[in-house]
Amino acid sequence: MISSYVSRATWLHRVPAGPKLIAIAVLSLAVLPLTDWRWLALGLGALLLLYASLGRDMFGRLALLKPLFPFLIVIALIQAWMESWTGAAASVLRILLMVAAANLVTLTTTMQDLMSAVAPAFGPLAHLGINPRAPALAVALLLRFIPVLLETWSRREDAWRARTGRRVSLRLLAPFVGDAMRMADQIAEALEARGFDPSISSARQQEGPHDHP
Repeated sequence: MISSYVSRATWLHRVPAGPKLIAIAVLSLAVLPLTDWRWLALGLGALLLLYASLGRDMFGRLALLKPLFPFLIVIALIQAWMESWTGAAASVLRILLMVAAANLVTLTTTMQDLMSAVAPAFGPLAHLGINPRAPALAVALLLRFIPVLLETWSRREDAWRARTGRRVSLRLLAPFVGDAMRMADQIAEALEARGFDPSISSARQQEGPHDHP
């Protein structure tokens, strides 16, 4: 179900998950206060060049962002009406930049690497009896789910157009949310089947049943 990772090795695959996540955090902190759409457009252009440096197939993965466009148009119209067109452009470019950057990380980083990079930050929770892997998994899934959900919306959008020949309707939101909920249930069942129990510490999980009569 989570299939966004591209196994073909590129130079970005060789970069550890930690630096990539730090880069995402720095990028988020840098773009949030920006209000000049020209700087944001420049940043998005640089990110597109980064995609292109990884090969044509990786650049083609930008098509996963297509389902965002209807929402971005609504955001732009509201922002332009309440503020200005320049403010609307800045808002749209900021969202595109951050989502495209997160998408790039999920394309070039395995789930296990993401969890391993994030887990140390939650290490102190182990003293409270909370498995640090649980919040680490949540963060990793959040990053991984962005392109997966976009792809799900894209499939529903294409099916709607094929059946009706009309533009996408907001009626697709309800079944889309249903798809997202089903995915969440499937992941929970898969984790349970693999023995992942976030209610106990990672140390106890590693000890095994023979250490606890």
